[in-house]
Amino acid sequence: MAQYWGHYVNERFGYELDIPPGYEGQGESENGDGQTFHLLKAEQVLAAWGGYFVEGFEAEVAQRQHFAIDENWAITYQASTPQWAVFSGQRDHRIFYQRMMPLCDGASYAGYRIEYNTRDLAEMNAVIDGLTRSFVPRGC
Repeated sequence: MAQYWGHYVNERFGYELDIPPGYEGQGESENGDGQTFHLLKAEQVLAAWGGYFVEGFEAEVAQRQHFAIDENWAITYQASTPQWAVFSGQRDHRIFYQRMMPLCDGASYAGYRIEYNTRDLAEMNAVIDGLTRSFVPRGC
């Protein structure tokens, strides 16, 4: 039987995201900003979260990139518009892909980040496409 994508909705910040088959949710965070999903057999982690920005969307994206660099990730790709930002990086045999978007209230954002092994790179393009298509704000 074919496996189907699940769906995650965050009511606190107002965003939604489809969850790839096999990823197990770890439960909504205590403060309600997001959730982490694991695909244990492939050592993959997907995190979705929302937050408030202080200095604007671009500053929040830059800060998240600096966090990644501080964690010894080499940023290998980045692109952005006023409606979204994406960046990815590599550290040893691990790759991450992170996407962020401002939300409808103009004061908050949502993001998702997926981390996986380099051996899974070819199959992850379809997963990232599905995540990106489904990652949308609610109620705008």
